[in-house]
Amino acid sequence: MRRAVCPGSFDPLHKGHVEVIMRAANLFDEVIVAVSVNPKKTYRFTVDERIEMVEATVSSLSGVSARPMGTGLLAEFCRSVGADTIVKGLRDGADLAFEAPMATMNRHLTGVETVYLQADPRFAHLSSSLIKEVHGLGGDVRDFVPAAVLRRLNAAPSPSAVPDPSRSTRP
Repeated sequence: MRRAVCPGSFDPLHKGHVEVIMRAANLFDEVIVAVSVNPKKTYRFTVDERIEMVEATVSSLSGVSARPMGTGLLAEFCRSVGADTIVKGLRDGADLAFEAPMATMNRHLTGVETVYLQADPRFAHLSSSLIKEVHGLGGDVRDFVPAAVLRRLNAAPSPSAVPDPSRSTRP
């Protein structure tokens, strides 16, 4: 059984992420969407909210699940869930330059390989930060996010009111 991990903060999940997850689901028997916490980032949604949005969006995909990754190393998370592959979406050469050293380090640490999937050109301009900025300024992002995410964005309190996103009640 081939198990892969698609890691990211997914704050929020957008259609570029979904497209990569769907393609990964076609390549692997099981795909774990690992929702991470980066201490250098400010989050709009808690880990649990992000996992719920991922689950609502990918529930129809066989073999795909979402879990909190925590704050540890991605390579160790992969080892703990028995995954031998990390799947990352790339929008451009800058993404590759950023991701390549991490892929090398992950392979060195635990032997986990990284597979890159080139972003669909329809979504190559998307980032979670851009989605939050456009939505926060009253722009229409419905073409770029799944329905579950749009509902959360429209109902979400201001970012300063969101509790600590590193706290998760999930295992």
